[in-house]
Amino acid sequence: MEKSRRKELETLSLDLRKDVVDMIMKSGGGHIGGDFSVMETLVTLYFEQMNISPEKKDDPNRDYFILSKGHSVESYYAVLAKKGFFPREEVINTFSKFGSKFIGHPNNELDGIEMNSGSLGHGLPVSVGIALGCKKDGRKNRTYVVMGDGELAEGSVWEGFMAAGHYKLNNLCAVVDRNKLQISGTTEEVMTHENLHEQVESFGWNVIEANGNSIEEMNNAFEEAKKVTDKPTCIIANTIKGFGGGEVMENKASWHHHVPNEEEYKMIMKAIDERKEAISNE
Repeated sequence: MEKSRRKELETLSLDLRKDVVDMIMKSGGGHIGGDFSVMETLVTLYFEQMNISPEKKDDPNRDYFILSKGHSVESYYAVLAKKGFFPREEVINTFSKFGSKFIGHPNNELDGIEMNSGSLGHGLPVSVGIALGCKKDGRKNRTYVVMGDGELAEGSVWEGFMAAGHYKLNNLCAVVDRNKLQISGTTEEVMTHENLHEQVESFGWNVIEANGNSIEEMNNAFEEAKKVTDKPTCIIANTIKGFGGGEVMENKASWHHHVPNEEEYKMIMKAIDERKEAISNE
């Protein structure tokens, strides 16, 4: 990836974080920590990797995307709005308000959203079905799914891993947002995944580890996944919960679901602007 393109996408990721904060502040609720950790994954997919656009929303040859960790919907809405699926101002001003279609988890009545999600553990099995169907139809498109690491405690996830490995779904790419924190603490305290790489690999998957908060590393990982011809790929995206929001929120489980107060809002926006300036000055 050229440096100018990398800087452009890094800056976009930070600008979209501001949209997320404004959404949450106006609505009075949201899952800001996971929103910030997963942003680079979503930006890389939608602006560099996937064959998807508002014009192709019903094209059977489009790439498919499922946000299994549906509580990070604020980032998802921000990315889709920037991609042109719906107006940015409407998302920010009506998110989670009474009667709004921009509800607190993905709503497939909106253009660009394939599946309602939020009850964790369903995204990977559904993605397996989509990828298998596309393969049987002889299509060359790809299916992507993003899961949280806390979500891996759900048994249906491992059924999905097993089925995808069995059917050798090389058109399927799963991403685990590995920020190691969930609402009740660290993932290692709640349900350990110390050997996650080996666990997933044992189900017949190609496994790649990358810095999930790096546009360049995630793009390289997605490119590597496309070259695998005999099995699905899982990218373990090692991230920081709250990444980009500064010391006030980074790597803190309490920010899984937290609405910033005015002082915290200013601190987060300042941290984002400082990071943007550093990128600009590279």
